[in-house]
Order: sequence, then structure tokens, then C-alpha cells
Amino acid sequence: MKQRTVLLDPAFLRLWTGATASGLATWALPFVLGLAVFDRTLTATDLGLLLAARTVGFLAAVPVAGVLADRHSRRAVVLWAGLAAGASAPVIAAGLDRSVLLMAAAAAVAGAGQGACRPAYQALTAEVVGADRRQQANAAMTLAVRVTTLVGPSLAALLAVVLDTGALLTGIGLLWLVAACVPGRGARPGAADDGAESSAGRGRTSLRAEFAEGVREARRHPWFLAGLGALTAVIATGYSATGVALPLVSRDEYGTEAVLAGAMTAYTAGALAGALLIARWRPRSPGRAALAGLAAYGIAPLSLVFPVHPVVVMAAYAVAGIGIELFNVPWFTAAQREVAPDKLARVSSLDFLLSYGLAPVGLAVIAPAIDVFGAKAVLAGCAVVCFAAPAAAALVPTTRTFSRASARGDAP
Repeated sequence: MKQRTVLLDPAFLRLWTGATASGLATWALPFVLGLAVFDRTLTATDLGLLLAARTVGFLAAVPVAGVLADRHSRRAVVLWAGLAAGASAPVIAAGLDRSVLLMAAAAAVAGAGQGACRPAYQALTAEVVGADRRQQANAAMTLAVRVTTLVGPSLAALLAVVLDTGALLTGIGLLWLVAACVPGRGARPGAADDGAESSAGRGRTSLRAEFAEGVREARRHPWFLAGLGALTAVIATGYSATGVALPLVSRDEYGTEAVLAGAMTAYTAGALAGALLIARWRPRSPGRAALAGLAAYGIAPLSLVFPVHPVVVMAAYAVAGIGIELFNVPWFTAAQREVAPDKLARVSSLDFLLSYGLAPVGLAVIAPAIDVFGAKAVLAGCAVVCFAAPAAAALVPTTRTFSRASARGDAP
């Protein structure tokens, strides 16, 4: 009997709808604030302050939310995080032309809501979806993110014709309400049926001690540490370098913003294709295939080093997009399978904290490095890191299948 698509499962469909709404709200905030700069409601300096405040809120909330999502109901964490982020949007709107500090405080709350949702949604997926359909479910989740990134700018631009910035911010708050209220309940933490260890029923300790317990759980999985190190290196170097250098190369080498727009569109389209592919593809060595996909990101900065046709740059970004989803989906699926269910949110929070948390550091370092060494030298160095880090991670035996079982020569 043919297995029906996971999107026909009402519990997952509710979760997917909420995650899609949170992803759209997360993407929309910097875009809408950018429109406020365009119409001179905000200055560029104000925008930088607000985005920095959001990042600080995100980084502060991720580890705390990981502990709370393992200690209490993951559904409750999503609810309160979404409500907090939703309430922050009209406060940001109220601060327009009045108080940048009020807006910054609200942006920090929005970032905290975003950061709290990430590990909770990751763990909730494992509760709602059976192990045999999680790769399909994770692919559906990432498809939603990529679709909103692709169509979001056009939709927001159309809405901006008839709505002012305050109304658009209120719309973001409504999206967060959907993210908070639509997902249903999953199983209780530690109740998953994957046979992993559980610490349910033990006495509660401090947040720091429980987060440290999550770190110890992560250390039990060499494939996770190796993969996280590779992912962090790629995001902090390749992702950051292209984010800074691509606009410069598009302007200085090609004399048009079309290369910038085309490359970013190609990256998103490639990621969509990658998510569709990995939803059904089951490679014999999923970890090695995933790390190869991650290494493919190095093609993006490498394409900016040489004087190639713009189509080559766009093709390179499409390959990078395919590769990043060939990594992301098996990576999330493996964590949901291998990590103890009652520690999954904490391990996921460690993932987001390091991989995405260090991205601002990379962005801050790359620009001065380009000024000192030149764009081509920095891009070449970042491409080498993108190729070398996943290759080094692949030397760890358990990365072959993203499972501790592979160290014994067993398939998971």
C-alpha cells in the first residue's frame, strides 16, 4: 500500500501551517523595516540597531527555550513564544517616529520569540510525525521556508502599495498569532517511541545544568559534533562572505544589480529543488551525501573569484541551494532519530545557537577582511573552508550514516 503524503496528516498540517507562518513573519520583519528606511520613517542606523536587537533576543532565547521545551510541553513553548513575538509587532509599529529604544526592545522580544520557536518546532516535529515519515516532513518544512522567501518580496511589495508600514507590522503580528495558535499538541517530552534514553521523571535542576545536560547528550554523538562544526564553518565563512561580497561584485564587476537578484533567486530555486529531491531520495550513506551537499556551497563564493559570465554565477548559486537542502533535511531527521527525545530541544538549540549565532560574527569580520586583503582573496579562502570543513567532518566514522550505529558497521 502506497504511503500517503505527510501533508495529509491533520496534526502535521497544523504544525506545518504554524511553522510556515512563523517563517514568513521572521522573514517579513527586516523587509518591512527596510521599507520604512526607504520612505524615511527609519534611518539606516536605526535599522541596524533594530536588527541587532532582534539577533540578541534570538541568541538569548534559544538555549533557554531548548531547556523549557524539554522540561515542559513543546506546544506550550510555541504558544507563548508566538504570542510574545506577535505582541511585539504592534509595539514596533507604535514606536515608529516616536522611540527607537521602544522599537529596539520590541525587536528583541520578536527575536526571542523566533529563537524560542526554532528548537520547539524541531522537537515537536518528532512528536507529531512517525520516524518513517520524518525526512518527508522536514523536507515539507524547509519547502515552506523557501517558498515564502521566493514569493515574499513580491507579496510584501504589492501590499506596501496599499498599506503603510504600521499596517504591515500589524500583519506580521497576526502571522505570529497563527504560528502560536494553530499547531496542535504533540506527545509529552520523553514519550517518543524511538527507543532512545529518557530522563523523564527526574527532579528538575537549574536552567544552566539542564542545558549542560543537553551539551553532554550532543557529545554522545560524534557525527553531530562533526556535522555542526562543518555547518558552522560554512555559514560563518561562505554564507557570510557571499552575503557581503555578492552585492559588491554585482556592482563593481558586472555593473548591474541583476546579478545579485538573479543569484539569490537561483539559490532559493535550487533549495526548493533540493528539498523536493531529498523528500524521496534515500542515499545509502545519507551522512556522506549530506556533507557533500554542504560542501557544494563552496561553489558560490568560488564563482565570484573569477571573471565568469553572470549565468555561471547564477548556476553556482543554484547548486549551492540544492546542496544546502541535501544537508539540512537529513541533518534534522538524524537529530530527531538519534538524540534522546527528552533532550532533543536542547540539542537543537545548541545547533541553532552555534550555526546561526556565529553568522553575525562572520559578517562583522568579512567586511574588514575584504578591505585589507581584497574580495577575491577572501572569497577564495572562504571557498576552501567550505570544501574542507565538510570533508574533514566526513572522516569521522559515524558521519557516514549520521548515526552512532555506523561506528559498529551497522546501518540505522
